[in-house]
Amino acid sequence: MPQNSRSLARRVGILAGGLVAALALASCASTATGSDTAAADGDFSGQELNALLITSHEGAANWLKERFEKETGATVNLQIVPYDEIGSTLALDQQSGANAVDVAAPWYVSIGDLAASGSIQDLTDWVAETPSLDTDDFIPAINEPYSVVDGRTYGLPFDGDTHVLFYNTEILERNGITEPPATWDEYLEDVKIITENEGANGVYGSAVFGQKSPLILGAAFANRLAGFGGEFVDSSGKPTINSPEAVEAAQALVDVIPYAFPTPAETDFGVGNGAWYDGKVGFIENWTDLGVGSETNPDSTVAGKWGVVTLPTGGEQTTPRASLVAGFTWVIAANTEKTDLAKAFIEFAASSDVNSELLVADPQTGIDPNRVSSLESAAYGETYPELQQVNRATLDGALAWPTGENASQAAQILTDELAKLIAGDGGTAQETLDRVQAEWEKILGS
Repeated sequence: MPQNSRSLARRVGILAGGLVAALALASCASTATGSDTAAADGDFSGQELNALLITSHEGAANWLKERFEKETGATVNLQIVPYDEIGSTLALDQQSGANAVDVAAPWYVSIGDLAASGSIQDLTDWVAETPSLDTDDFIPAINEPYSVVDGRTYGLPFDGDTHVLFYNTEILERNGITEPPATWDEYLEDVKIITENEGANGVYGSAVFGQKSPLILGAAFANRLAGFGGEFVDSSGKPTINSPEAVEAAQALVDVIPYAFPTPAETDFGVGNGAWYDGKVGFIENWTDLGVGSETNPDSTVAGKWGVVTLPTGGEQTTPRASLVAGFTWVIAANTEKTDLAKAFIEFAASSDVNSELLVADPQTGIDPNRVSSLESAAYGETYPELQQVNRATLDGALAWPTGENASQAAQILTDELAKLIAGDGGTAQETLDRVQAEWEKILGS
């Protein structure tokens, strides 16, 4: 792949091989108040655990099931649901009295609502009394948003989802683009060039996630909000979603829509990933595990033909900044009678050794780093050094969504308004975000 004039963080060289870290099941704490009793050696033979995960984590779920069953003798029953249904599925299960779920990994933004509805357990004391969880090892910018609401701990990080910018080196070269964009203005220029040159042949400048979901369209906006240096809320929790930086971010999203892979409003990560693997787009903002899939997915035509950089910047913001666009956290259902087993599973699934293995597993598991030790592991660094480099942007200053009560509703309000904006039905970016600000102040507080 051609090198560019930027720093090493903006270069790509796919390296094969790498050592896979050995799996070591952390000792299982038994300080919980469940009705099951964990043996001192972590033997849960004959017991069953019902785990709720999303479709894009099915590979990871099967991996975890196999390993945990082998280590403990327990049986793990998996329930797999769409990514935008996991929070409501868990809440309904607990509030209806069905109580079929013991442990789950919902979107981190939903933990405030799940806690407020009494659907998940408060894990504060267990986490504080279990040093083997090694919570200081979790990436700092990820740990608190994924785990804590109003000073109480309700979960532990699972998938450290952030977006970065992938680019197709062959498409860029064909169009005379010698280096990936550092700013959102440069990105727009590059996307426009590619689409104008190759759109008639089915190749477009970018796949833009525009499907009306907070994890899709909301993510595309969040990437730009991070790049322009904005925030969803200020340090006191007051909404700042109509700030100048947020308006610039929304306008940057609007500006690229005409040059994106058709049709942005129908582009989710499945459609976007398909276009990327087919070699039909020059750029895509995506989770870092797309790099793993680019090399290992049997449908990929871009192996060895891609690069990755941190998200562009804009306005007065000049330092690349990670955006915690998705991200999933382990929680324990409030009404489970298997609290000890659920805690043992989470301690295993959230461990550094497991996260390190999931990062480089083939077939890919869709998991991104959640710990400093797994981010810096030899296996990850030797196999995917360019992904390791861009993921280091998560170590400090990453943009997180609000996570308190009504945060899920707030994310949906924003997404609905953004959908109207990019469709040309919402007025200006400023008018759109002024409406969101007014609604957010009602439900998140002013």
